[in-house]
Amino acid sequence: MRLKDKVAIVTGASSGIGIGIAEVFAEEGAQVVCVARREREGNAVAAQIRDRGGKAVFLACDVSVEEQVHRMVDETLRQFGRIDALVNNAGVNFVKAFEQITVDDWDRVLGVDLRGTFLCIRACIEPFLRQGSGSVVNIATVHTSACLPGAAPYDAAKWGMVGLTKSLAVEYASRGIRFNCLSPGLIDTQIWQDIQEGAEDLEACLAHWRANIPMGRVGTIREMGHAAAFLASDDASYITGANLLADGGMTSLLVSKEMYKSVPQQRE
Repeated sequence: MRLKDKVAIVTGASSGIGIGIAEVFAEEGAQVVCVARREREGNAVAAQIRDRGGKAVFLACDVSVEEQVHRMVDETLRQFGRIDALVNNAGVNFVKAFEQITVDDWDRVLGVDLRGTFLCIRACIEPFLRQGSGSVVNIATVHTSACLPGAAPYDAAKWGMVGLTKSLAVEYASRGIRFNCLSPGLIDTQIWQDIQEGAEDLEACLAHWRANIPMGRVGTIREMGHAAAFLASDDASYITGANLLADGGMTSLLVSKEMYKSVPQQRE
């Protein structure tokens, strides 16, 4: 097991990709600290992991609030004595035209997605330094490679997350602490369900996304869990400062596949 006897904090563990990461980390042998604002959902995730034979506890925390982050890290240390991995997955997003974005909108997204990442890392740095080891996986997005309209605060926060990751990777490489990003593409979460429910023509929607993802499907939360577990584990011991794109080839595609049959072209 890649994470046997490791203690791992996973933020945003009450839904979506966070659940997949928490489940896979537990299966890989980690003691998982599931962190989220929503207590009922977070407790349910931890309980389900335990029911399957894994090790997990839930701690309530709003990662944008410094005092709550410090309490969460202190409680983790009180219970388990160490922290080996931190996965910064908590995040918020919305789609809104830039001219309609308010300062409160901006502050909310940057506060959770980027400030929350900073606060969690800062709270874990001292334990990592005392141990002489630690692994941080920041969950970013394919928006760090190419963007969509209507997501300016989210894109700014996630690009900032990549910059923070690379800066800290360089600063702490000689001290045994690794920092990496995982950038998921379109994943089967509530966001994907919302996209389908909001489509006027479901078949056209599905065809569009199949055409824009070379693998022809959305990813799963467990696939993201396995990718995060790799980056957090000793299997990635020589990897730091990376941004791993887990997107079915989406960001490698120059243009979408043709929605029609083409005649092969040849010129001499």
